[in-house]
Amino acid sequence: MDFLSQQRQHGEPAPDDVEAQGASHSNGANYPGGEQGESQSPGHTGQHVTGNSGQNVSSEGGETITGQAHGQPGGEHIKFGDYRMKEPAKSSDLTEYEALDRFITNFDAERRASLASGMSKKRKAPKWWQFWKSSEGELEGGAEPADIGKPPDSWLETDIRTGLIHAQVEERRRRFGWNELVAEKENMIAKVLSYFQGPILYVMELAALLAVGLGDWIDFGVIIGILCLNAFVGFYQEKQAADVVASLKGDIAMKATVVRDGKEEQILARELVPGDIIIIQEGQTVPGDAQLICDYNRPQDFEQFKALRDEDKFNEAEETKNNKEPKAKDQEKDNEDDYEESIHYGEPLVACDQSAITGESLAVDKYMGDVLYYTTGCKRGKAYAIMTTSAKYSFVGRTASLVQGAKDQGHFKAVMDSIGTSLLVLVMFWVLVAWIGGFFHHLRIAEPGVQNLLHYTLVLLIIGVPVGLPVVTTTTLAVGAAYLAKQKAIVQKLTAIESLAGVNVLCSDKTGTLTANKLSIREPFVAEGQDVNWMMAVAALASSHNIASLDPIDKVTITTLKRYPKAREILRQGWVTDKFTPFDPVSKRITTECHLGNDKYICAKGAPRAIVNLANVSDEVRTMYNQKAREFALRGFRSLGVAYKKNDEPWVLLGLLSMFDPPREDTAQTIIEAAHLGVPVKMLTGDAIAIAKETCKMLGLGTKVYNSEKLIHSGLTGTVQHDLVQRADGFAEVFPEHKYQVVEMLQQRGSLTAMTGDGVNDAPSLKKADCGIAVEGSSEAAQAAADIVFLAPGLSTIILSIKTSRQIFQRMKAYVQYRIALCLHLEIYLTTSMVILNETIRPDLIVFIALFADLATVAVAYDNAHVEPRPVEWQLKKIWVISVILGSLLAAGTWIIRATMFLRNGGVVQRFGSIQEVLFLEVALTENWLIFVTRGGQTWPSWQLVGAILGVDALATIFCLFGWLSGSGGGVMQTTPPTSFQNSHNGWTDIVTVVIIWAYSIGVLIFIAIVYLALNSFSWINNLGRKDRNKKDTQIENIIGHINKLAIEHEPDPKTGHDKFYIVEKTAADDDDI
Repeated sequence: MDFLSQQRQHGEPAPDDVEAQGASHSNGANYPGGEQGESQSPGHTGQHVTGNSGQNVSSEGGETITGQAHGQPGGEHIKFGDYRMKEPAKSSDLTEYEALDRFITNFDAERRASLASGMSKKRKAPKWWQFWKSSEGELEGGAEPADIGKPPDSWLETDIRTGLIHAQVEERRRRFGWNELVAEKENMIAKVLSYFQGPILYVMELAALLAVGLGDWIDFGVIIGILCLNAFVGFYQEKQAADVVASLKGDIAMKATVVRDGKEEQILARELVPGDIIIIQEGQTVPGDAQLICDYNRPQDFEQFKALRDEDKFNEAEETKNNKEPKAKDQEKDNEDDYEESIHYGEPLVACDQSAITGESLAVDKYMGDVLYYTTGCKRGKAYAIMTTSAKYSFVGRTASLVQGAKDQGHFKAVMDSIGTSLLVLVMFWVLVAWIGGFFHHLRIAEPGVQNLLHYTLVLLIIGVPVGLPVVTTTTLAVGAAYLAKQKAIVQKLTAIESLAGVNVLCSDKTGTLTANKLSIREPFVAEGQDVNWMMAVAALASSHNIASLDPIDKVTITTLKRYPKAREILRQGWVTDKFTPFDPVSKRITTECHLGNDKYICAKGAPRAIVNLANVSDEVRTMYNQKAREFALRGFRSLGVAYKKNDEPWVLLGLLSMFDPPREDTAQTIIEAAHLGVPVKMLTGDAIAIAKETCKMLGLGTKVYNSEKLIHSGLTGTVQHDLVQRADGFAEVFPEHKYQVVEMLQQRGSLTAMTGDGVNDAPSLKKADCGIAVEGSSEAAQAAADIVFLAPGLSTIILSIKTSRQIFQRMKAYVQYRIALCLHLEIYLTTSMVILNETIRPDLIVFIALFADLATVAVAYDNAHVEPRPVEWQLKKIWVISVILGSLLAAGTWIIRATMFLRNGGVVQRFGSIQEVLFLEVALTENWLIFVTRGGQTWPSWQLVGAILGVDALATIFCLFGWLSGSGGGVMQTTPPTSFQNSHNGWTDIVTVVIIWAYSIGVLIFIAIVYLALNSFSWINNLGRKDRNKKDTQIENIIGHINKLAIEHEPDPKTGHDKFYIVEKTAADDDDI
């Protein structure tokens, strides 16, 4: 053997292999004498990773490293031994070539460090008037580099045992900011100005400009006052409500376990910085983009991670995956999976649900060096990882920044836009009619006085658009969200309130929602010849031992050992866990590989059938176990099988654990209440069907409970499958994909569906549901996917929130109906008055009518609203029909009081009075009181609403008594035909006339209330605009069902070399894979 060969033995790199040597040197593989040519010490373990050559290279530690991935065809899967690295060499001790090698290894670090220092450059603060710019400003040096989010390599060399120190944390936070995604910081000036933006508000602003042009400074001042009032009320109420919600959102803020100053601690995820060592475990949300290091129980693998990182192997694997070259056609046939090949180091450390990012429905196994993405959910495993950047620069953060300006306000905004646009069109129509009438009266566009076309236009613009509509509806939602927060329901987005109010099906978990989530183990069934203490010890071994986040079943299994002291003695004998595999839906069991002394054990706990199938038992034993499990189920008990395997001996069945979770005391009554609200409850549980049926009996639910297999594997398709879902009272043995399918089918039938969930697996169905509800104690992933997060347990909390959301919706609906009727009232009356009499109410008084209408309804958000007995929706057709009728009746009432004043004795006027002031008072009173009609009579109005309305009524009465703003000579206008009634010269009105106007207005209100009640008693009006919540298109559903049974196959044509595609029916095996 030549000299070079001798130096390369045991996988050692050749002297001219600078990259390999550099990786070795940088990780502490320095030579004993400091001389480069000497061989390594015997204790050093070399390593060489093969590609697809199939060669196996042995390391000195005896570990064989193969090039074939386990369970991953065509991929590389590198196993590790218990290999240790020495301490890194100091820079001063490096020889010339070692220093050169270190430079090659760390070449990229200097560039990234310069980028990081660029992050600390001063930013140019925006000028005070540049309210549209972010308060952070721009970098003085120009645009930010594309990879500014990458920290220097030196930041990512944190030791997993010590973590960062607090001084490093502060420094890194100054550069990268808090680890959270937040909307761009709002400029307060821009926030306030936003309350003056929108089609309806633009019309009012146009009216203000018109008032300036006409020299009507009182009108201008009042219009500006109305706009400012709306802005102030909207800003104040939204801020107050947001503060209440934010104070409780701290309870559901994402948390993370981090290693700092040599110890583990739990902190808020927003406090993480790049380089932090975090611990990822089952049930948690990944708190930021991070690189996996090693298994939590094998910290010694950190040295392997450092070696591979310094050799840049992780980047090579990524490039290999991204830069595959297509194989030649003659190789494709033999290597079908070559396109899928990838390099993995070690065993899978965790599995993550990336469905929200990639659309993959199955959890993705993650290996050493793999990237975990921010906000994805960990479904199994526990491992160390290192934060690679902050949330702002994460994959999710960069994607979010692309759509930061797009604010999705959903169906609510669409409804408001629809109403606003319709009212604007109506205003333009009435202005056109008024101008046409003015031409016939020979009116000028502008002339002294108020009887000209521009003044008529000003009047119609002021009363034709409801200025407070956007603000009152939004603040009603915000105040409602604050009220829900006090009931321990955190609304993640305001539009969820509208969705919750309209929900007509609630799909609920059993455990913790319908039941008390207080599992207890009853007397277990022990197999013949087995010891109950040994069985309980094995059950505890086959449980998660992560005390910080125990599954309820594992928790009750472990805590029950208090009753079995001998089982606890068995566990004290020195057991060591080698590998723990959490429950997965395929195997339906939990397994733990452990050893005691020289004996190796595999302990299993899970579904009875899954455990029985492990052991090679007779049919009699199998039947007995199944029968015992059925007996437990009929009593409402959940059963779990327990078994173990010692060394190479066969599996031994130990028996069955029986668990019982009692229903909540209030659940049965709450389910009845939900049915009265038009929200049937469907129970979705992972328990066996017998347990599910027994629970349904206890709770008073129907017993039409089906096995979830009927959804997929029963052969049902199309309409029959949809009918099954709609008819069912619940489904048993449900997995997350079944939940998603149930929601989808109910939505296809037109239902608004609410879905409860608590685990990572529930996130897709929570997103899919119209209103996703994360129940109390849910995982961070479920909370992130949900629209509403509950901090209090039980179904009663959900039903209470549905009631509250319906009350909030009722307030908005009553206000919208009221405001449309007000606009139509004055549009109809004033336009017809302009056309027929050439008369209008003075603009100075009109602006105060508009102001009073807004002042009176500020308190709508705090009104006592009733709960609709069925799911609510906007029903815009019904709103418009009733509003047109109410507006027309109000206009008729105003016309009647005006017509009396054509009489010589003044009609309604007793001693003296002003036409302008009489009309002003009648309009103000009837309009303000209309809210008492549209809100319904099921509840008494709140004192806030009554007080606000009485206040503006008193002001309107004072206006009338003292003739304020009535105009010169009492506001007499030249009408056609002329009015014989003589106005008071100063516009005053006597007190008796005012009392009569009040009495008349009350009479008008009573008549309108009777008409309103009569209209709502007609079923065709009551159902006008309601959507069909049970739409059934048999033909389409059957077509889709048949299409789902088809698959496309292709095969190469040996003659032509082209691919042929066939449409075939899926086989039973294919169906199983769906």
